[in-house]
Amino acid sequence: MRYGLIGEKLGHSYSKIIHEMLADYRYDLIPLSREEFYVFMEKKDFTAINVTIPYKQAVIPYIDELHPKAKEIGAVNTIVNKNDHLIGYNTDFYGFEYMLKKNDIDVEGKKCLILGNGGSSLTVLAVLRHLHAAKIYIVSRKAKEMNQLKENTNPKSTTVEIISYEDCYSSHKDAQVIINTTPLGMYPNTDTSPLDLKGFKMCEAVVDIIYNPLKTKLALQAEELGIKAVTGLEMLVAQAKQSIEYFLGKEIDDKVIDETYKKLLEMIES
Repeated sequence: MRYGLIGEKLGHSYSKIIHEMLADYRYDLIPLSREEFYVFMEKKDFTAINVTIPYKQAVIPYIDELHPKAKEIGAVNTIVNKNDHLIGYNTDFYGFEYMLKKNDIDVEGKKCLILGNGGSSLTVLAVLRHLHAAKIYIVSRKAKEMNQLKENTNPKSTTVEIISYEDCYSSHKDAQVIINTTPLGMYPNTDTSPLDLKGFKMCEAVVDIIYNPLKTKLALQAEELGIKAVTGLEMLVAQAKQSIEYFLGKEIDDKVIDETYKKLLEMIES
């Protein structure tokens, strides 16, 4: 039996600590280069794994069965191996929605910016649409290359557009909620930020899904400007809780999320 997390760079991860707090199994951090990733997925030598940057979309061709939510989103962060039959889930959806609600961040009827266009941005997009955001703009350094993603969104329920950072600064400083899904600001490169928040006068909340450091440069600037700022540690714990439910085939009470979050926070800050 092997449980763990695959990704390219995992030195920043708290997933091992969280899983071993919540479940009775060993949880490995498994950093994989691109070449190693393909070999690992072909071998299927695991019981269940989580998936992080940059493989949340790359794993999909290896999946035999996609949970409806993962299929809708187009990104997988949890895989369960049942007799070489791989089932893919997206527990980030639950984690991100939990974090918004826990921190009283209401996106209904509001204009939202999603920074980045990777697998995590697809999850955030799905949650924002589910919670009835009025307008959603995906801000990408590859805006011109993102037409396919734009075509795959459903404009009937929510306006979704893909814009460049230049467009963001020139035409969208009236955004009310900003979510960072890029790795900019993640440990060890903590002195970087994907956006300068000066001039975003209408912004009510900034959510950075990065969890290490606890406060990113983006979040710190938001606080300086009097904007509510939340980073991703609660999301990480919440999605881990749901992942474990899939791993072990049993339900876990939601109250463990806050309990584990507080313990982890104490451990990190001590």
